[in-house]
Amino acid sequence: MTDKEVGELRRRLRPDRTNITAVCGCYVSSTGEILSQFRQSVALMREEDKENYLAVFKKVLSGAPDKNRLDLAFTTQQVADSDEHRLLMALRDTKLQDEDVLAQFYSRVMGAVQFETNYLILLAHERYDVPFKTSDGLGLDDASETVFSYVLCAICPVKPGKSVLGYCAEEKEFHNQTTGWAAGAPEAGFLFPAFDDRRTNLYNVLYYTRSAKDNRPELIEALFHIAPPQPAEHQREAFGALLGAALEDECSLDVMQSVQNDLRQRIEVYKQSKAEEPLEIGKDDVRAVLQDCGVSEQHLAQFSVEYDRSFGDGAQLSPRNLVAPRRFELTTPSVRIQVDPEYSDLVQTRVLGGTAYLLIRADEGVEVNGVPINIPEA
Repeated sequence: MTDKEVGELRRRLRPDRTNITAVCGCYVSSTGEILSQFRQSVALMREEDKENYLAVFKKVLSGAPDKNRLDLAFTTQQVADSDEHRLLMALRDTKLQDEDVLAQFYSRVMGAVQFETNYLILLAHERYDVPFKTSDGLGLDDASETVFSYVLCAICPVKPGKSVLGYCAEEKEFHNQTTGWAAGAPEAGFLFPAFDDRRTNLYNVLYYTRSAKDNRPELIEALFHIAPPQPAEHQREAFGALLGAALEDECSLDVMQSVQNDLRQRIEVYKQSKAEEPLEIGKDDVRAVLQDCGVSEQHLAQFSVEYDRSFGDGAQLSPRNLVAPRRFELTTPSVRIQVDPEYSDLVQTRVLGGTAYLLIRADEGVEVNGVPINIPEA
């Protein structure tokens, strides 16, 4: 799903726009015991409660693509005949009104996730009359083109509130009070089916993970039976490791600067282009950069092998997952240096008197712990 398609659904999650009629929930203890199940009518909710529920679901449609928002695809066989797809379709088609279907879904989630605290499973269903859009992008609200029926799920940790000094009107004094148990931001969730090309796509699900390090693969496996994608931060670590292993002694500062700069520039150009399709690169894109840096054919061939081994043959990756656009960091066993990526060319390597050095050009404005210092001439 593109940012525009996700944004269109996010804008519906407002009290004056949403068609969500009820919210279903299952409150589970840290030991896996169901503490309560409920179904609340949105129409009968207090305004602040309605806003809080919608804010939780809106969070499931947030974050960076390929990092927090993952497009997962079912196989044709799964869509035709599989327990996991049937369950999701049943949730949608019954509009969350079948208690047996809800119980089966809650059971799957509870068997796959673990929290140190209690947690909450929230579900909502909506029918969205998708307005027709003209060729110039203008929407016509009274000309619905299709109906998009979908389910949103959010899984949130529930923690005891903080103790605060609260005013007791009867005693006219302040006393220590607790704010009770409160649901935190979702750790995981999903939208089914996907909203691709502003239409229903039963072959895809949009999965949300709060953590770029841990996308809860056990939950993905339990709910969708899809091979979990490698978490974003793991991709970055794997990419760095494969460069070092493949290039060996040719993995120089200049090469790393070139790779980092190329990926950063692709991200920046993509932002400015406002393209709807996701930004992706493949093995050949990185290989071309390495070739321009003068990397030998032997090491280029080794890079291709290591890339396929780490990510799979023909894998397309998001540059956002391979580089930190706003950080360029150099470390030694005793020193860590952080440089604005735009000025990484100010750092060079030199071997002086048989000793390797990192050299940083310092023209003016040098400070030590906030104190300006002077660099005397030789």
